[in-house]
Amino acid sequence: MKSFDPETLAFYEAEAPDYAASGRNGVARHLPDFLDRLMPGASILELGCGGGVDAAYMIDRGFVVEPTDGAAAMARKAEERLGRPVRVMRFDELEAIAIYDAVVASASLLHAPLDLLQDILAKIWRALKPHGWHTASFKAGGGEGRDSLGRYYNYPDRAALERIYRKAGAWNTLEIESYAGGGYDGKQGPWLRITVQKAD
Repeated sequence: MKSFDPETLAFYEAEAPDYAASGRNGVARHLPDFLDRLMPGASILELGCGGGVDAAYMIDRGFVVEPTDGAAAMARKAEERLGRPVRVMRFDELEAIAIYDAVVASASLLHAPLDLLQDILAKIWRALKPHGWHTASFKAGGGEGRDSLGRYYNYPDRAALERIYRKAGAWNTLEIESYAGGGYDGKQGPWLRITVQKAD
C-alpha cells in the first residue's frame, strides 16, 4: 500500500473549496485543553490543517504554528484564511528531528494507511523535542474501511490505537478518550482522542 490513499487525497483536492467553506463550528473540540498543556509561544506542527481554522486559533493564542496539509488545494484554502504560506506535506514526508514542542493532528491521521501508521507516528515522535506533546483524533471502529464519500479510514479500536502508539516511541504520558462526534459526511459515530507526551 502507498504511504497515502490516492482516492482520499483526490477527494480533498476536489472538495477543498466546499470543505474549507463548510468548516467546523469553531475549533476542534479538544484543542483548547490540549494547548493549555503547552508553554506560551511553543512551536506547533499541524498535520492536516484543512481550511486553517485550528491553525488560526493556535496563532491567535500566541503559538508558533507550522500548518501543513497533504492536499495542495486544501493548503491554498488555508493560506487564504491565514494570510501566510502553508506547506504541502504528506505524513510520510515528515523528516524533522526534535524541533517541535507539539504536533497536532485533528481528524487527519485517521486517513493514514493502518499498516503504515506506526511508521508515521515514529516520525512524529522523532520530530518532537523531549517532553513534547502530541494529540490526534480518530474515528473508531476496529477495521479499515471507507465512508460514504469514498474516503479511506483506518478505524482503530482503543486497544489497537494504544498498541500502535506504544510501538512507535517512548511516551511519559498516554491518554485516550472516547466520545461521540460527527464529520463532513454528516454522520455521527464513535471517536477516539489520544494525547501523548514524549519521554526523554
